[in-house]
Amino acid sequence: MNLADIFTIIGFVVIAIIVIVLIIIALYVYSVDRSQKQHPVLRNYPVVGRVRYFFEKIGPELRQYFFNNDNEGKPFSRRDFQHIVKKAKYKRDVYGFGSQRDFEAPGYYIRNSMFPRLTEELRMDNDTKVTTDRYLLIKDPLFTEREEHLEKDESSVYLLPEEDAVVIGPNVKHPFKVRGQIGMSAISYGSLGEHAITALSEGLGIAKGTWMNTGEGGLSDYHLKGGVDIIMQIGPGLFGVRDPEGNFDWDELLKKSEIPQVKAFEVKLAQGAKTRGGHIDAEKVTEEIARIRKVEPFKSIDSPNRFEDYGDIPSLFGFIDRIREHTGMPVGMKIVIGSVHEAEELAKHIRDLGQGPDFITVDGGEGGTGASYQELTDSVGLPIKSALPLVHRALKKYGVRDQVKIISSGKLFSPDRVAIALGMGADLVNIARGFMITVGCIQTLKCESNVCPVGVATTDPELQKALVIGEKKWRTANYVITMRKGLFRVAAAAGLDSPTKFTEEHIVYKDERGKSWTLADEA
Repeated sequence: MNLADIFTIIGFVVIAIIVIVLIIIALYVYSVDRSQKQHPVLRNYPVVGRVRYFFEKIGPELRQYFFNNDNEGKPFSRRDFQHIVKKAKYKRDVYGFGSQRDFEAPGYYIRNSMFPRLTEELRMDNDTKVTTDRYLLIKDPLFTEREEHLEKDESSVYLLPEEDAVVIGPNVKHPFKVRGQIGMSAISYGSLGEHAITALSEGLGIAKGTWMNTGEGGLSDYHLKGGVDIIMQIGPGLFGVRDPEGNFDWDELLKKSEIPQVKAFEVKLAQGAKTRGGHIDAEKVTEEIARIRKVEPFKSIDSPNRFEDYGDIPSLFGFIDRIREHTGMPVGMKIVIGSVHEAEELAKHIRDLGQGPDFITVDGGEGGTGASYQELTDSVGLPIKSALPLVHRALKKYGVRDQVKIISSGKLFSPDRVAIALGMGADLVNIARGFMITVGCIQTLKCESNVCPVGVATTDPELQKALVIGEKKWRTANYVITMRKGLFRVAAAAGLDSPTKFTEEHIVYKDERGKSWTLADEA
């Protein structure tokens, strides 16, 4: 018998074994499927029915990459996602051929001027510059690897001049001066892992003039890594400022206020994606997170729906005033608005009591979260373009608008969206998911599960290895710098020398019949 015959026999035996093994597996699966009582499809169509569950499982990926067009995906379309990534990765915001917006649909627009401002006419800090890493795209062929390389890029950071800084709490002992109108919304350590929080902190620190909100999970060392200004959030769970019995710890609050980077505190009543307290699953509550939050490790955490001791506006304002007096810092509140009545009641109490917050963060129902419930995310609380004007106009009506700064949030991830929010009454804008995308989020919608495949919304050490802090921090910096550049560009197009000057007169609404009017016309 020659060598060829031997290999033929061996090959035949191997194939036969494989076939027999496959038949045995199929028979076993057939038996299991037939006898199980949970899935009717498998009971009637054993083995073959599993194909149905396979395609159901990979359906989100198929829709995201193959079947949804560039404007269809939710919460962020592929077009939205690419806009963020290009700003962060390439520090570029130039696009070709034309808009993909549906101009037949009703929507908001920014009123342009026949005589826009020249670059040299803009009220902007032209002296402060920063060098960041960005990618330069050389070739992007279809079948071979994209050719690109990192390069150093020096640019302005597009800050407001000192005299135009937005001052939060001008009458408190330690006012908070902000020279960039875009900052990071509340993101807790625990919801995101230490790699993501560190990359965001360092990137925002590089960009200068911005802030980072800790979220209700407390202040971690990772928030402080980049030297960025901090707004520390205090939620109904009192994480980070509670004693072992779960009561508010005023000594711990004072310790936090003495950290140089902490510039303000925010009392969280609710957020847009969940008009309730936060939730974090047990597997995310590591010993370190438990230490920071002052809770038990490896146990699920649910915040109460509200602060137990403060069930009305006067008592809440008393709490806010006490924090301000205790720390000497500005104190704000984060809310979700549901009606004109609620907005006016808030404004009226600010006027009548002579108390209240130094800033109000208005979060829209379209905002994001690490974990919530469908009924809350879809239907409870107004979206930002409805909520923001209610708060702005209520504060004006009761003569207290100048006392309170407004921070808005809810999918405000592009310069035009920021400009529209500023025109609707915001002084500053928060972004969360846009920044998450800069550090690698690919929108797998698994934030609540601790199995984020790119190491962003997870505390799993192995999964976090995917997120390289030294590379992602530059993307965060590039994104916020390019966003501020775009905001100045929009202001110039509207005939304004500063984005601080957007008003309701600059925001136009066009209905489905083509009729248009400014928000000032309907105020």
